[in-house]
Amino acid sequence: MSAPPDETAPRRRKLRVGVLATAVTIALTLLCCVGGAGAFLLTELGDDEQDGLAAGLACDAAHQVDVTGQMPRFTEYGEGQLRNAAVIIKVGQDRKVPARGWVIALATAMQESALRNLANSTVPESLALPHEGVGSDHDSLGLFQQRPGWGNVQQRMAPAYAAGKFYDKLLEVPNWQRRPLTVVAQRVQVSAFPDAYAKHEELAGRIVDALAGGAARTVEVAGKAVCDAAAGARIAASGWTAPLPGGIVSGFRTAARPSHNGVDLAAEKRTPIHAASAGRVLVARCDPDHSGRRDCDRDGWPGKGGCGWFVDILHAGGYITRYCHLIQRPDVVPGQAVEAGQVLGLSGTSGNSSGPHLHFEVHQDSDRSSRGAINPVPFMRERGAPVDGNA
Repeated sequence: MSAPPDETAPRRRKLRVGVLATAVTIALTLLCCVGGAGAFLLTELGDDEQDGLAAGLACDAAHQVDVTGQMPRFTEYGEGQLRNAAVIIKVGQDRKVPARGWVIALATAMQESALRNLANSTVPESLALPHEGVGSDHDSLGLFQQRPGWGNVQQRMAPAYAAGKFYDKLLEVPNWQRRPLTVVAQRVQVSAFPDAYAKHEELAGRIVDALAGGAARTVEVAGKAVCDAAAGARIAASGWTAPLPGGIVSGFRTAARPSHNGVDLAAEKRTPIHAASAGRVLVARCDPDHSGRRDCDRDGWPGKGGCGWFVDILHAGGYITRYCHLIQRPDVVPGQAVEAGQVLGLSGTSGNSSGPHLHFEVHQDSDRSSRGAINPVPFMRERGAPVDGNA
């Protein structure tokens, strides 16, 4: 349900992206950094196979969505629902809303109506108009379940009109392209379930890519959509950005280092490290070395063990990102909500390290252990935020 746009602003609510079981961390040994083996106090070392993420669609920033053409196949939605998604994207394109707005709009409609244009059993006039189902939530109508303050019955039952009104309100939200999707959607919708939108973000990005030529991989640069260029403060439509622009100096689970559960990114000392996506900080602390020392405020060395100063962030969809070897205590604390691109701290060489760099990991299924680690290279490229220096 969505309240009229002139209703009282929503109360601030904490982002709840997922539920994580509390686990006692134990020491493990893994190959971590340039030049030597390392150890984390995390959970356990796994022998996972390399991640099998396939390369995403080619990115064409000029691609125009076709609302009448053949729809792609998604197991979650039928042709009619995807055609409604195409209408939402097309309205965004026509209004020159950046592609991040299309992802937010789709995720919102996915939650509100499952991408169906719903009439309402309490609004008899709506039943006489074309519709794809009947709801009964107050007097809410259409793809976005908009109430009378958004327009008359005929207007709210017209998908293009409903999408346009959504974008009107979206563009009024400060800093909407960097803030968590669920926060932005709630500012527009004033829903009774403010945290429900986040679970749709991943699929919404995939649908935008399929319908609009990989547009979820684009970022706005000087007013133009550019493919695969999200880094630092530049956020892709997917909601992701590379934590820093350096290329890879040590890869994920290579033959020589099969337990290296991330990638090492080149960076000089004190290079700002950015949150790869919006989320909530799980861990921000000094990781003990092999001897149990917590002396992260000095340079480390190969064989010392430990991640040094590090940060773990939980994102929508149960993804976790990890940032290791910061030069000093991180700028964030556990429990803190962070925006995409927010500076977490500065790169260094604390812990098990032979020189300044950032060790960066991506985990899935809310699993901080080695079992949850996946290859960051294809994962980040599919989101328009390559970490391999090949933008």
